Amino acid sequence: MTVGDKMAHEMKPIVHFLEEKGMSIAQLAKASGLEVQRVKAISEGNYTASPSDRQRLADALEITIEDIAWGHTVPVEHLRGNGPQCGRST
Repeated sequence: MTVGDKMAHEMKPIVHFLEEKGMSIAQLAKASGLEVQRVKAISEGNYTASPSDRQRLADALEITIEDIAWGHTVPVEHLRGNGPQCGRST
């Protein structure tokens, strides 16, 4: 596979593969050996999967980790201030 082929490879989110295989999040969690809440958070883009979690999920879906788009989809909000421990924001 050349560099151009790798760039042309379209990665898809986990939910795409769940729909394609007719699996639920609970079934994927059981097949991968991960907690349901973690699999749900990963599939919703609220949690970044560790390398071992990625491999377990890909194996359970019978695909490679390169097939899955692992991006964190929830925007990160940058907040100003020191937090409630200081009594006031800056």
